[in-house]
Amino acid sequence: MTQRTIPLLLTLLCVSRLGAQVTTSAQNFTVQVSTAQAWTDSGLDLQSGEALELSATASSDQPAASGAPVCDPKGVTAPASQATALPLPSAPAGALIARLHAHGAAPVLVGGSREFHIAEPSHLMLGMNFSGTPLCQGTLAVTVRVTPAGSNPAGSNSVNPTAGTTDGQSTDRGQQLKSQLSTAAQVFMSGQFGMGKSEAGASNATSAGAGSGTDAATAPLKVSGAALDGQLRKGIDSLPRRVNDQFNNQGDMVNFVIVGSQKDVQAALAAATWHVADTDNKKAVLNALEQTYDSNDYLAMPMSTLFLFGRRQDFGYEMAEPIAMVASRHHFRIWKAPFTWRGSEVWCGAGTHDIGFAKDKRNGSVTHKIDPSVDGERDNIGSSLQKANQAKTLTYYLPPDPVQDAKNATGDGYHSDGRLLVIFLQ
Repeated sequence: MTQRTIPLLLTLLCVSRLGAQVTTSAQNFTVQVSTAQAWTDSGLDLQSGEALELSATASSDQPAASGAPVCDPKGVTAPASQATALPLPSAPAGALIARLHAHGAAPVLVGGSREFHIAEPSHLMLGMNFSGTPLCQGTLAVTVRVTPAGSNPAGSNSVNPTAGTTDGQSTDRGQQLKSQLSTAAQVFMSGQFGMGKSEAGASNATSAGAGSGTDAATAPLKVSGAALDGQLRKGIDSLPRRVNDQFNNQGDMVNFVIVGSQKDVQAALAAATWHVADTDNKKAVLNALEQTYDSNDYLAMPMSTLFLFGRRQDFGYEMAEPIAMVASRHHFRIWKAPFTWRGSEVWCGAGTHDIGFAKDKRNGSVTHKIDPSVDGERDNIGSSLQKANQAKTLTYYLPPDPVQDAKNATGDGYHSDGRLLVIFLQ
């Protein structure tokens, strides 16, 4: 069994277990959005023709102990210094916002409620309209209602925040899992026949007035403008610019560096909700079946082996889009560099975002297709660590002979501004 057959095997086994089928009735479930991260992944893939209704409420009406206001989906009062650097400047600070793709789509205001009509496949991400230090405390409970194409919506522009839910959870988690698995299977079949998911940066469907796609990061990063130490610059300059596969085909670019001990790196990534990828394919199948059967999300899909410094990755990490990660996931590989800086270990990594499946141009088999704008995943890694308060300083660095346009080992093209993101841990 090869790692490239795992996505198909997991999809077929899980769909078989759940009897996945296209549902014809509306589905309802609840997503908790907190200030701990820039964007919360709903785990929901949306298909053309579906109607999406969102309704949000604050999780508590009690004042926060620190004096900060309780988060409100309609927004909160913010200091002028913080209200000028928002992901969506036209919306109130702290308001609930959404993106209909993991990367490459401008955020749109949701506020207390909003309805979207989906024109092309999308993925729902939810967040609050702030950058840097949170403007409020608490969480938002967002009720999500999806009406399949061809069905009549609820009949009102407002969302019933309790329809079909019990204690904030979906009354039919199995139906949600079935829908996600069905979507993953559809993406797989599209990739199998060379019809990969649309690239990030293409326009994503929202209601009128939504912004066009951009190459913006998951959230604005607080990046230091100070120059790197000369010794560290010299070490980074010596790094290979790209990783390679077992056949020495050059692939993904090295696009970030983390400075810190192995223990600190692992703890920081865990705090930022990154999961260590499974390394055993047979174990992965069993884990996926067991967790899916228990109505949990399988978050540790194995990843292929790539090489740097003549050796395979030391660790592989991923941030799953639950269940649909069979087709879509954020992920990266890291290697310990052959040098240290001021007594600290240095780790270099290559991060990409899988957005579907496509034909492997080396052998015609099926493999993951990546978002060609790899800077988005680079910045997503930094943003996740920053939001989890694990990053002390982040700095961009442009090395000599930067990679700006290239292809990965499976033949997919990608582009970058060529900079590495250097992350110093707390």
